[in-house]
Amino acid sequence: MYIPRTRVIPVVSALAAAVVLGVVGPLMGKFDHPVSQAVGLVFSSGWAWAGFAFLVGFSRRSRIESALLASSTLAVAVIVYYVFKFVFPTAPVGLGVAYASGEDLGSKIFAWGTAAFVLGAPVGLFGNLARTRGVVGLPLRLLIPLTAFYETSMRLETEAAGLGPVVAITWNAVRIASGVAFVALLVHALMTWRAQRGEAAAD
Repeated sequence: MYIPRTRVIPVVSALAAAVVLGVVGPLMGKFDHPVSQAVGLVFSSGWAWAGFAFLVGFSRRSRIESALLASSTLAVAVIVYYVFKFVFPTAPVGLGVAYASGEDLGSKIFAWGTAAFVLGAPVGLFGNLARTRGVVGLPLRLLIPLTAFYETSMRLETEAAGLGPVVAITWNAVRIASGVAFVALLVHALMTWRAQRGEAAAD
């Protein structure tokens, strides 16, 4: 059966992006450099994974395809994440660090992979619905910036004090960026709405 390239390439691209998402977080955590630590924090945060599923859904026109592709690729990212951490542990063996056994690895992959598959579908669908132009799709387009702002605010209260300045700087930078994105989306929607009203009035 012939499958058009226009359908294969987006799926392969989404799967490749899922592998990158699963690897970047734990990989960057191995390097003792502020920039790599910041990148690792960002790519290991919940809002970044939700944003990935959202963008996968946003990239597809079909709602069913958006939901299925977002959930499946997010589950793949979870599998890659835990397998990479298991095969390449952050600290060398012999320093008293407790490493997960193969059984623990399987239970984590099953639990978090299932959660990613289930939760990825609605997030991907939200991404697809956010394609709606103007004010109608605006609340959904604001979802990821709001999620990033809320998560980083909570983490600043509970984690930043005990984990050093890199964590605090990273979460503050993400919070500022999410606030800027929130305002930019609002302004863009307002300008689009006013332009549409102007065109309607001219007609």
